[in-house]
Amino acid sequence: MSPDYPFDEAATARAAIDAAGTLTEWSEGARRLLGWAADEVVGRPGARLLAGPVPEVSAPRWHGTVALCHRDGHTVTVWLLAHHRRPSGDGPGDWLVVTPLEHSRAPGNPLDAAALTQSPCAVALYDDRLRLHTQNEAMARVVGLPEERIRGLRHSEIGGKPQNEELERHLLQVLTTGRPQDVQTYLRAGGEDRAHAWLARMAPVTDAEGRVRGVCMAAHDITENYQARQRLHLVNEASVRIGTTLDVTRTAQELADVCVPALADFVSVDLLDPPEHGGEPPAAVAAPVALRRVAHQSVTPGGPQAVVGQGDVEFYPAASPQAASLLAGRAVVVSVAAGDLEDWLDQDRTRRERVRQHGIHSVMVVPMQARGTTLGVAVLSRARRRADTFTADDVLLAEEITARAAVCVDNARRYSRERETALALQRSLLPRSLPSTAALEASSRYLPAARAGVGGDWFDVIPLSGMRVAMVVGDVVGHGIQASATMGRLRTAVRTLADIDLAPDELLTHLDDLVVRLSQESGGEGGSPGELGATCLYAVYDPVSRRCSIARAGHPAPIVVPPGGVPRELEVPAGPALGLGGLPFEAAELYLHEGTLLSFFTNGLVESPERDVGIGHRLLREALAASAGPAGPDSLDETCDRILRALLPAGGSSDDVALLLARTHGLPASQVATWDIPADPALVAPIRKQVVEQLSTWGLTDASFTTELVVSELVTNAIRYGSHPIRLRLIHDADTLICEVSDTSHTAPHLRRAKTWDEGGRGLLLVAQLTQRWGSRHTPEGKTIWAEMALVEEE
Repeated sequence: MSPDYPFDEAATARAAIDAAGTLTEWSEGARRLLGWAADEVVGRPGARLLAGPVPEVSAPRWHGTVALCHRDGHTVTVWLLAHHRRPSGDGPGDWLVVTPLEHSRAPGNPLDAAALTQSPCAVALYDDRLRLHTQNEAMARVVGLPEERIRGLRHSEIGGKPQNEELERHLLQVLTTGRPQDVQTYLRAGGEDRAHAWLARMAPVTDAEGRVRGVCMAAHDITENYQARQRLHLVNEASVRIGTTLDVTRTAQELADVCVPALADFVSVDLLDPPEHGGEPPAAVAAPVALRRVAHQSVTPGGPQAVVGQGDVEFYPAASPQAASLLAGRAVVVSVAAGDLEDWLDQDRTRRERVRQHGIHSVMVVPMQARGTTLGVAVLSRARRRADTFTADDVLLAEEITARAAVCVDNARRYSRERETALALQRSLLPRSLPSTAALEASSRYLPAARAGVGGDWFDVIPLSGMRVAMVVGDVVGHGIQASATMGRLRTAVRTLADIDLAPDELLTHLDDLVVRLSQESGGEGGSPGELGATCLYAVYDPVSRRCSIARAGHPAPIVVPPGGVPRELEVPAGPALGLGGLPFEAAELYLHEGTLLSFFTNGLVESPERDVGIGHRLLREALAASAGPAGPDSLDETCDRILRALLPAGGSSDDVALLLARTHGLPASQVATWDIPADPALVAPIRKQVVEQLSTWGLTDASFTTELVVSELVTNAIRYGSHPIRLRLIHDADTLICEVSDTSHTAPHLRRAKTWDEGGRGLLLVAQLTQRWGSRHTPEGKTIWAEMALVEEE
């Protein structure tokens, strides 16, 4: 007896033999049959008990009549049933050998009253010790053994598999509780290679007094229903597991993972390469077909069945099922045994050896098609472990799953193509390099989002008149080509507005009007405005006064690091985001010591789904502080890289990131000269003389002639048409000399072409011809006319 089977086990002669042929188990029933006690035979070769030759066993189950040696010397001829049992861990397993001892039927046994013989349902009756009492012909066909041979055996002894032991435990529950049970299991019928799904219905058998005297078990083959549910489950699983990302390789791998081992032992996904210059793959293909291995999966670790490595291209001839499937535009199923692959394998000896080595017997190739375009094929192979070939239902299932995956692959390819287009557009619109100016040195980084589409982040450094420089960082709401195109329009608008020297708050007001108009233009047919918005920060730094004016429209405030100081966030009025319309912007002005580090960025740098925005700002300040360490400040490029490493995850940011760093320079007072101009045209000549003397002091005598002419024209125009006071200022660095004339008039000059007989009108034309560039800007007091002259000849 045992807790699992609380009945006398002596009614069965039972023994176990390991892979070496040694007896490891010997029951009381075996002692009754042959007279040997357990301690006399356990641990010794089982062949010593045979009176004849050792039977040849090649299947997991064997039965037959053999002659055995009794302990007293005579021969006992018995029918034996042997099952190979799988090991619980590593090892070859062992054999369970059983034979029933005499099993009698008591007169009036209620089990005999059950009508079983003509039942189409497989029925078996077990007595109150759970030993087979009788079974009908249908059950005999399921078990594959006649009743007279196995009568008196337990169910686990008849089947010998873990599933049979599980069924026996349920039989015991029915026997002890008197309550029926339904159990589903998956077993091979006797003599069949394919397993069936069974519904075992168990009910107690009672006598006239209501006492439970046994258990009746009826087995119903529900294989078709079970397989239908399995197919439905696999389709549902495919819809969940395939297409979790917009990555072609990942999607193809998900298809292979779903199909192994549920549908095949080895699955590979091979795709046609997209055209080099964009566009869709060809609508039709011709043999030989070039396919790139994108993904594969196997029931064997490492995928030893694979002939082609991932990422490699293989050419498939017309004799291959891959080419046949693509040319026919439908699934193709071939069998090795039927010789369907002979022509192809004759051309590829390596593949033939791989098929033979791994026992591949059936191959199904399903074309991957989406939106009328052929993308590639999914190849499903079955080997020894799945003796059944692909059925029509398997083909329908594979086509359903592959069709879902093909749409996901096509979506991923379209997304990748759009992303590359948007990236190319983004790169073409962003500055390829930042200008070198005397006001500051700058460095930048732009990183597109790792998972979302390309966004509308941008940055720029714009040289202005008077050695000043503008810095701008912006972020258009949304992602994709539309966001990149909008970013390009806004960046162009900012450069245009910067060229007319608008103050930061005025520039943002004009930019806000532009975004409102763009939003209205992007609306639907009904005229309702579209949802277009952006944030922007605009700053102007003057190296002469070392003052910086900043305004922002809903953008993160910059972080400033004074020389030898700690990083801090600048207090700049936030302002509304661009596109709301009609709301004011306010600028802040501050003095910056030479060597101050300014950090401008978009919210993708500091914001992340994994952390609070406050943590992002703290990490940024720490990275900036580390870059200005005691060993001296890092280069701006090193600082940019340090910031990105500190704030961005290894897989990239979930949003676009734009970062602009600028370290300020101050222009020494010795490089600036200023004169107050009296309102007397006759005093222009002395002013010219003073200018020439200043140029001589600076060592710029080569520029004296041109500078004299420019100063004369600009000062004369200011005296004639401007308002007092008038001021002349010269500024220079190593490359440029700037001449500025300011007055209190708000009337801006314009270039015109003088006629032959006109006495004037040629001054600004002459200035334009002599200088590198010129212009005017409005100031709170009036206007400034400026002209730049190059001190170094361009090569």
